[in-house]
Amino acid sequence: MHYSAAAPYVWDPSFADAPDCLLSSDQCVIKGQHYFVKGLVEIPVIGSDEVFSWGVWVSLSRESFARMADLWDTPGRESEAPYFGWLTTDLPLYSPSTVNLKTYAHSRPVGDRPFIELEPTDHPLAVEQRTGITLDRVREIAEAILHPTSDNS
Repeated sequence: MHYSAAAPYVWDPSFADAPDCLLSSDQCVIKGQHYFVKGLVEIPVIGSDEVFSWGVWVSLSRESFARMADLWDTPGRESEAPYFGWLTTDLPLYSPSTVNLKTYAHSRPVGDRPFIELEPTDHPLAVEQRTGITLDRVREIAEAILHPTSDNS
């Protein structure tokens, strides 16, 4: 019920040794100029109490990233206003691309990944977040991820 991207779409393995770059399981900085946080796009599964989630990366402004980082281990951080960002994960099961969809990153209690709210557009991912998906759609996603073919992209 969960699939996750290891790094933002713009990450290159050559950045790993650069002093102005960082990639952890929760945060990413590229060339000291681009800032990202990992969060969850959660999609209700229709007819169940389950939630399907995509682990995605969102770019934030330097100020928003710094604020979120300052509060990373602070109890009560979930009361912060959401941070505007851009989705920087390409989920190839969706067309058009999911890269650069407008988002809001909502902090949650310490230890929980941020909730990523997509702008309510007609993009298929945003529609699924608002309306939910069926268990058949979850199976379709799992099949496409576990057994990719050229038809899935």
